[in-house]
Amino acid sequence: MAVSLDIAALRAPRPDGIDLTATQGDGLGCHAGKDAMRAAAQAAGMSETLEQYRQDYPAGPHDQPQSMCPAFGSLRVGLRMRRTMTILSGSACCVYGLTFTSHFYGARRSVGYVPFNSETLVTGKLFEDIRDAVHASAKPEDYDAIVVINLCVPTASGVPLRLLPKQIDGVRVIGIDVPGFGVPTHAEAKDVLAGAMLKFARTEAESGPVQAPRGGRSERPAVALLGEMFPADPVVIGGLLEPLGLSAGPVVPTREWRELYGALDAAAVAAIHPFYTASVREFEAAGRPVVGSAPVGHDGTADWLEAIGNVCDVPRETVAAAQNRLLPAIRGALSAAPIRGRITLSGYEGSELLVARLLVESGAEVPYVGTACPRTPWSEPDRIWLEERGVIIRYRASLEDDLGAFAEFRPDLAIGTTPVVQKAKEAGTPALYFTNLISARPLMGAAGAGSLAKVVNAALANRPRFDAMRDFFEGVGTGHAAGIWQEVPQAKAVPKARAPEKPVGEMV
Repeated sequence: MAVSLDIAALRAPRPDGIDLTATQGDGLGCHAGKDAMRAAAQAAGMSETLEQYRQDYPAGPHDQPQSMCPAFGSLRVGLRMRRTMTILSGSACCVYGLTFTSHFYGARRSVGYVPFNSETLVTGKLFEDIRDAVHASAKPEDYDAIVVINLCVPTASGVPLRLLPKQIDGVRVIGIDVPGFGVPTHAEAKDVLAGAMLKFARTEAESGPVQAPRGGRSERPAVALLGEMFPADPVVIGGLLEPLGLSAGPVVPTREWRELYGALDAAAVAAIHPFYTASVREFEAAGRPVVGSAPVGHDGTADWLEAIGNVCDVPRETVAAAQNRLLPAIRGALSAAPIRGRITLSGYEGSELLVARLLVESGAEVPYVGTACPRTPWSEPDRIWLEERGVIIRYRASLEDDLGAFAEFRPDLAIGTTPVVQKAKEAGTPALYFTNLISARPLMGAAGAGSLAKVVNAALANRPRFDAMRDFFEGVGTGHAAGIWQEVPQAKAVPKARAPEKPVGEMV
């Protein structure tokens, strides 16, 4: 039975204020494009947020690198914290992908989700649903904080997370917008949430007494560490700081809320990963000096110890004694495991320049380094050191930049993202995925030098195996032989055109 639609009745104002016309169109979905969504967000009152992101995470030379959904960075930070719940507000497909990825990387807790449709989005009901979800979840016996993350569509629609209550029964509520059209990479999205948490914790500390760290306050002045790193690296850094009379403080992003207070209480901050701009702003607001680079290799460790000593007022003779005690072991580790070969390097974690320094000091030729992160003041020591040694650095590197460097320099080993590794192996060149095989290893001190050399040299030694496989499979799976066949297809001659047949019934 056909049903006629009364358009006039549909457009008439509803007594309950619900606009049903919003449900008839496709709406502003993810497919609308970044420019359209950015314009919509600005029209919806998000200009201040987007402008802050433009300042904190500048793009260029192109719009942004190819990367996974940026919101994964913020989601990862929240899921790794104790007594913290994360709620996503976004398109169902985005939420599914982010949840799947988070569990693939080992999340052991649920991700909250507030669904919406066109009607609830444009009438404000979505915000009410988010507020109800936060109230229902804010149980002080379970959580210290609840994080609500707006993805692209709610951000473009101006869903006002800033209007959520700051606390409910002692449970902190933090709402952030992490749109793909405003935050360039998932690495920088870690900073979006870490900075928001530091700002909240700083306000609490300025208002009165706060919880001490789980292990208590250190008797020695601490240096907070900024950036996710291999678990052994903070321990190694603590050993490097001990001769200076200092200790390693909390790592930001932290694993629980109370560690934020300990980080803000540190004597100085070491920006191991240099893209945490919002977090640095909060540390500077708390009066804490920030030191760039990291203790990688011989030169990096020497310079870093001196910089830390300067900001923490450590006597020069104490710094010199620490250098004399620590540097010979690092030099010995580098000389004991030299790296011989040409290596191109790219990634999106933020530690690419540090790894390049370590490779160069180990004896490798590194003509190119690409990083998805922007140039910042805290990576300047690394940039200067590398460029003095002829290394080309590309900030906000695109996949095309990385593949172009691979074709130009023809390395013995390519370290990079998944598509770079795939391209290299197709060409018969050994390759290592940066995130899982390089950044997931210790980099600091003597332990970092030995660890990196081991995996890199093992990969370089595989070159003869790649050559043998390439020779054996040459031509298989390409061109006319692509696909799965019982026999290799043979090219056949094109048949000649036949003369047209006579119509049926025509007399001969």
